[in-house]
Amino acid sequence: MRALATARRVLLQLRGDRRTLALLLALPCVLLSLLAWVFSDAAGTFDRIGPALLAVFPLTTMFVVTSVATLRERTAGTLERLLTLPVGKLDILLGYALAFGAVAVLQTALVSALALGPLGLVVHGSAALVVVVALLSALLGNTLGLFTSAFAATEFQAVQFLPAFIIPQLLVCGLFVPRPEMPRPLQLASDVLPLTYVVDAMQRAVTVGGSGREYDDLAIVLGCVLGALALGAVTLRRRTA
Repeated sequence: MRALATARRVLLQLRGDRRTLALLLALPCVLLSLLAWVFSDAAGTFDRIGPALLAVFPLTTMFVVTSVATLRERTAGTLERLLTLPVGKLDILLGYALAFGAVAVLQTALVSALALGPLGLVVHGSAALVVVVALLSALLGNTLGLFTSAFAATEFQAVQFLPAFIIPQLLVCGLFVPRPEMPRPLQLASDVLPLTYVVDAMQRAVTVGGSGREYDDLAIVLGCVLGALALGAVTLRRRTA
């Protein structure tokens, strides 16, 4: 399968890039540990905000690394050479998604084991569902990075999409202020942003459990993952800039 061949090549490249692997696998764990340390004297604070950031940190790192790595492939001419072969655009994007998705699985396993184990994150709902939400969040960052890389001409521009594309979602997703308490225009904006449903699903998985609403949120996030992948295939150009 062409997508699997592309995924294998990308994984081999990642294996030789230790700094990128450290960013993907170690940084979310370090940030979550730092967060737990900061709130070590504030009882219950880490249990309140930790779950949402358990999803936000992997999404952010996957978004940055995927967008930069994909842009590097484009500017180096690798994507252009692939597109001259009898390979569909979706096959190429699926290959990248599978490669970074495999890394996302490992990243999620590490950060979830740390949070639920040594850091002592209290989960009143389903711990398994918490891991699923974190994994879907990382996959969302992966596919969003693939999509947005089409609009950047340099690696610096790709990194700039983080404050332009992710941070506004972070501000209105309900992490800092409950969404019902925000001004109505911000509520409407948050309704169409995928990170809102990631955070909502994580909060329900941890505090409620079994209500069913979290599965609706997960379905929306999964739809966003597939939609971003499809848009990435549409915007994949046959010539580098």
